[in-house]
Amino acid sequence: MAGRCSVQVPAPFEYERATSVDQAIGLLERLGSSARLVAGGHSLLPMMKLRLANFEYLIDINPLHDQLGYIRVGSDSVRIGALTRHRELLESDELASAFPIFRDAERVIADPVVRNRGTLGGSLCQADPSEDLSAVCTTLDASCVIRGPRGERVVTMEQFHVGPYETAVGDDEILIEIRIPRRDNSGNAYEKVERRAGDWAVVSAGAAMWLAADGTIADARVGLAAVGPNTTGIPEISATLRGQVPSEQAYEQAGVIAARSCDPVTDQRGSEDYKRHLADELTRRTLRKAVERARS
Repeated sequence: MAGRCSVQVPAPFEYERATSVDQAIGLLERLGSSARLVAGGHSLLPMMKLRLANFEYLIDINPLHDQLGYIRVGSDSVRIGALTRHRELLESDELASAFPIFRDAERVIADPVVRNRGTLGGSLCQADPSEDLSAVCTTLDASCVIRGPRGERVVTMEQFHVGPYETAVGDDEILIEIRIPRRDNSGNAYEKVERRAGDWAVVSAGAAMWLAADGTIADARVGLAAVGPNTTGIPEISATLRGQVPSEQAYEQAGVIAARSCDPVTDQRGSEDYKRHLADELTRRTLRKAVERARS
């Protein structure tokens, strides 16, 4: 009938509010796969409203922000709690000094409402192939600390993302921290092409460069998003660039590898060929900027 609209509401669920990490793990252990953690909820709740995801219990972990919302910059690593919010990542000058790639990415993530409530851990655990911070953490060779009833374990980003919307975090486990190694003479950067401000990426790329004392490339990493079923790291680029002098020719080589190595599909955001072109171009841009930052 004209003028009528359907209201999207989630299926009924029970609500629990955790007051400690151990309590949250205990609830997950007791409730199993019928429960899901919620912090920002910007990805989970719309999926529940559309009945694409149904859970009998939601465990609110926002009260754990005092325990898991932190940025600790050390001389050899940066440790970020999983409940650190996008706004905190954006506004941290210490983090931007160590890894400016985070501020690059946060400036193009969603809008202030999402950035005020959304969390780093929630972004990684959503495991969306187009997600920005997954590409950032892949680029920086980050590790993820997962805690459960059997203790803690640490996995790489490659191990963390098992598949689209699937991670290594078990039903009774919580991602509690992200650890990123620091090395001297480094620079990093992030670029994203989107249809409109704050949208999911058409393609995005992060790059990190580490320079040797003689100015050659000691190591390099590139992470791409929105070009396949998983956020993509490209070891071939690292192997190709090591030992080279930073140059447009080197960036061109890396761009060609990026375009060849990714696996985009044609959709409403663009054709496969267009996305491969963007993977090439954004890889060159981010490597160029990463080197400029490493030299400065």
